[in-house]
This record gives sequence, structure tokens and C-alpha cells, in this order.
Amino acid sequence: MKKEDLKGLSADELRTEIGVEQDRLLKLKFAHAVSPIENPMRIRESRKRIARLHTELTAKSGQA
Repeated sequence: MKKEDLKGLSADELRTEIGVEQDRLLKLKFAHAVSPIENPMRIRESRKRIARLHTELTAKSGQA
């Protein structure tokens, strides 16, 4: 998702996306612990996406 896409989401949608992405990250970590996943950069990308979502959620809650 691009920054513009994140700005269009509401706070509730951001929280939902954070939850979904955290579940995805957890599954990726478990899969990587059992046997190395094909593309370990997906773990880093997922962490960065969670951080972006948190940043946008903080910005939205600061405006309210």
C-alpha cells in the first residue's frame, strides 16, 4: 500500500489492517523457524508495513 492509500483509511480500518498484518507476520516467522521461507525479505516488508500503519494511526488520533 502506498502512503496515499493509508491516508484514505479510517482509524478503525487501520486497526483492522494492523491486526491482519501482525497475524501474517506471526505466520511468516513460524514458517521461517520451521524451514527457511523462500523470500525472507517478506518478514522485513511486513514489519515495515506494520510500522507505517501505526504511524498513520498515530497521526489520525493526533488530529482528533
